[in-house]
Amino acid sequence: MPDWIAILAEPLPTTGPKSAVSFVADRAAGGIALFLGVTRQERSAGGQELAALDYEAYPEMAEQQLEALAKQARARWPILKLAILHRTGRVGVGEPSVAIAISTPHRAEAFEACRFLIDELKKDVAIWKKEVWADGGESWVHPEMAGRADLESNI
Repeated sequence: MPDWIAILAEPLPTTGPKSAVSFVADRAAGGIALFLGVTRQERSAGGQELAALDYEAYPEMAEQQLEALAKQARARWPILKLAILHRTGRVGVGEPSVAIAISTPHRAEAFEACRFLIDELKKDVAIWKKEVWADGGESWVHPEMAGRADLESNI
């Protein structure tokens, strides 16, 4: 069965995570790991509340890159099934932008593969994130800095 890899121009459906878990379910799986990347509430250095994140992608390239990452993950772990879903457009605080689901024979492998996929996705895939602040200000997030609270993310 092929992997479920998609760049979606609309919000992940409310059943998206449940659908991803259902997709990867397998009778041989002893572990299913699900990761959801969700827009978190935060403040800028100037004290502004984050209103949303805007995601842009080069979908054809991003899907090819995600397929390559899936192939790399399959070479490292005994993955039974996997799903990688990422949306584009505006993602409000509390909403998911990415869902990754993995099934493997054992739980440790599922956790490791899931972690590998999200870390590599954030570093190398042609998906870009812009922070949108309550005052209307915007700032692009550099891929190397994404998810790193110890670094200033306004470039």
